[in-house]
Amino acid sequence: MVDQAAPVRRLRRAERREQILDAATRAFARNGFADTGLDDIAAEAELTRAMLYRHFESKADLYRAVLDRSCARLVEATGPGNYDDRAIPALVEAASADPDGFRLLFRHAAREREFRDLTDFMAVASREVAHRNLARVLPPGPWLEWAADLIPVLTVEAVIAWLDAGRPDPDQVADRIAGVVHGVMTAAGAPSRPTAP
Repeated sequence: MVDQAAPVRRLRRAERREQILDAATRAFARNGFADTGLDDIAAEAELTRAMLYRHFESKADLYRAVLDRSCARLVEATGPGNYDDRAIPALVEAASADPDGFRLLFRHAAREREFRDLTDFMAVASREVAHRNLARVLPPGPWLEWAADLIPVLTVEAVIAWLDAGRPDPDQVADRIAGVVHGVMTAAGAPSRPTAP
């Protein structure tokens, strides 16, 4: 916790809120919601716990604000929902710009029952976008459904694995992930092989 006697630099309310959100994002990304206390966040922000309560009613309120901000940043970076040649590079750039927020959205929040509504909404929306775009190139049927379920999850997990690996070859990662996605699309559109007699 910050020494009570240490002066706290005065910031405008919006700037202080962003400072708290940045610190909370880092703290929550390390340990998740349940294992992160307000004291951890206050220490990360170099503020008192009382300062946190001036901006957020509770730890849950702060976590929701962190998730909402991360989601808004992701949507802003990736656009409203058409997959094209720019979609995967935009996702990689968004994750690279806010790796802690990205991990919170797709790794931690999905495990937190209280916040599953946001991650469930994102999963449904991603699947709908994938289905709509894949339906342009794949025939209707179970393999289209399979690809629409798999590609959003695969893409996000590929980005997280890349972040966790230390972000190797940042200029090539989008192409590598796109290659995996195209492999799924090829598999989904491939005719079934004849069985051996």
